[in-house]
Amino acid sequence: MATGSVTVIGAGEIGAALALVLADSGRRVELVEPDPARREGLAARLAARHRAMAEAALARGSADAALARLRACADLDQTAPAPDLVIEAGPEQAAIKRAILAGALARGPAPVASASSAIPVAELLPDPGAQRRCLNAHPVNPPTIIRLVELAPAPATAPETVDAVARILAGAGFRPVRLGRAVPGFVFNRLQGAVLREAYRLVAEGVIDVAGLDQVVSEALGPRWALSGPFETAELNTPGGIAAHAARMGPAYAAMGRARGETSPDWPEELVAEVARQRRAILPAAQIPDRVRWRERALSRLMAARARIMAGRAGEGE
Repeated sequence: MATGSVTVIGAGEIGAALALVLADSGRRVELVEPDPARREGLAARLAARHRAMAEAALARGSADAALARLRACADLDQTAPAPDLVIEAGPEQAAIKRAILAGALARGPAPVASASSAIPVAELLPDPGAQRRCLNAHPVNPPTIIRLVELAPAPATAPETVDAVARILAGAGFRPVRLGRAVPGFVFNRLQGAVLREAYRLVAEGVIDVAGLDQVVSEALGPRWALSGPFETAELNTPGGIAAHAARMGPAYAAMGRARGETSPDWPEELVAEVARQRRAILPAAQIPDRVRWRERALSRLMAARARIMAGRAGEGE
């Protein structure tokens, strides 16, 4: 179990979930929420989310033990003065987040992480001095189940700040992924946004209806990417790897991009070579055949599990 304390500001869906996971890991958590309506019934809501964590084999202890380590309060001034980390999880409004971050920085020396879905810390705190102890820590909803968190530093974020936040989150069971810099939407929402933009266009153009679009993603693209990301998928699907995939499919994808008005849809040779180089550092070429066989077996199990889950959902709806 972890030790120490964390302050989470904001008891919405994201803030409450982060607080629960951190408390379940052993840390003392103070959850700041000025809205009494949100504080009302908080324990019952968190207990229900803890049950989902337990079903996913992600809970480290009982709900009672986690909730005993979590205290809700109305104001930051009611919290302990020296937590190991402060997480801003307020409404997705720049003015509100800016005020929360400023208050957290003034409160004490702890690193401060913003859980904003799209707003880089540098836009909220343009002063380099304020950025030193701050970074973005963007979780994926629901954080109780999907444990990846994107860590995106501002230009002046101190490396030790990134290290400290990564260490605390990893200790709670999260999977921190470090970005080289923050961009609006970070990586997850930029990828998700690209898919959603194309999805809306395809529906608007009459290519497919909403049900069909969701089916293509949930039954094909989603399972394909559940075990390997787009680069690994391209490598495993194409003899010759990344370079061969880019040569075979790149022109078609570039044509699609130009048709959508993209100004630079092509993949330059040097970029393809860099992606291939990084893939080789992750998976040596000699291991690709074994990885292909592993993926086929794992995908079979995944699809079988999905079929059981969907059958259960159909039964619940009857």
